[in-house]
Amino acid sequence: MPTTDYEAFLDAKTHSKNDHGFDPVWIPDKLFDFQRALLEWATRKGRAAIFADCGLGKTFMQLAWAENVARKTGGRVLILTPLAVSFQTVSEGEKIGVEVAHRREGMKDGDRIVVTNYERLHYFNPSDFVGVVCDESSILKNYAGATRQEITDFMEPLPYRLLCTATAAPNDYMELGTSSEALGIMRRPEMLGMFFTHDGGETSKWRVKGHAERRFWEWVCLWARAMRRPSDLGFDDSGFSLPPLQTREHVVESRTATPGALFSMVAMDLDEQREELRRTMPERCEMAAQLVASHNGPSISWCHLNEEGRMLRQMIPGAVEVSGSDTEERKESVFEDFSKGNIQNIVTKPKIAGFGMNWQHC
Repeated sequence: MPTTDYEAFLDAKTHSKNDHGFDPVWIPDKLFDFQRALLEWATRKGRAAIFADCGLGKTFMQLAWAENVARKTGGRVLILTPLAVSFQTVSEGEKIGVEVAHRREGMKDGDRIVVTNYERLHYFNPSDFVGVVCDESSILKNYAGATRQEITDFMEPLPYRLLCTATAAPNDYMELGTSSEALGIMRRPEMLGMFFTHDGGETSKWRVKGHAERRFWEWVCLWARAMRRPSDLGFDDSGFSLPPLQTREHVVESRTATPGALFSMVAMDLDEQREELRRTMPERCEMAAQLVASHNGPSISWCHLNEEGRMLRQMIPGAVEVSGSDTEERKESVFEDFSKGNIQNIVTKPKIAGFGMNWQHC
């Protein structure tokens, strides 16, 4: 092999040469400077991850990215979201002039940018798209999960891919590995073999090799950008400095003792904790209902047990319960009505709503 050909061969094998995109052909006027910079970077990369904290406008950026891909290629882009986020993506698209079609069971003629839930992915064919966006891409975190594999397989033949999440864990190496694999950068086992070693006797735990730590993060920076605030990337934080989150703890006293004991005992194992949840359910639900009644604003009551949901629905006047047995259409309908202010109080589980839902008026 001639020297020049061999050098080109080696050059193509380097992970620093992983740009698959193009210069943006359209940038919305509504974007802030840091959003514009991230959009330009992600569009040129073609396959990228934006790990930006809540409130930094990931939806605008991913919609603008999808519009660029659709305009440049003339093809379609699929946006995958948690259950309660699809309809919000459509409304966010209207704000910046991006037309988005919300589909549940396959696309229709004329669709360019389609949004659907992760649970509906099996209704779509990757051959119909040139690009895909994974909103709340931390769904890929479980490296052994069937959902992650289904999404990764769907994305594999597509030339343009974008991952967006506010909850990526930069210290969770497995999630970085599954994200890299979904983007087609490097498979998770390859990443572990190149940068990691087993942590002592713990064969299930991994740590970065001492001499490879800098190289590892340089590699991550080739395909991902993480930011808590605009200043992380050198931009002004004005308008994005949020007040501290206020957390108020309410202690509930149980009216009944642990069965077989004179007073309540500390729940140690999982079975005891579950029994404690059921035993104290009336007192905890009463407290939650009192807190909802103490103000006139909307409220979300998160629960863990189905029995809790039913009890809260009975205790909170006008509350609407969303449970796992409901159809996806009903779940979406209730969440949409709540976000628009048509429903004042809902009771549900965090997993049902989807961890990316934006409660805009709460």
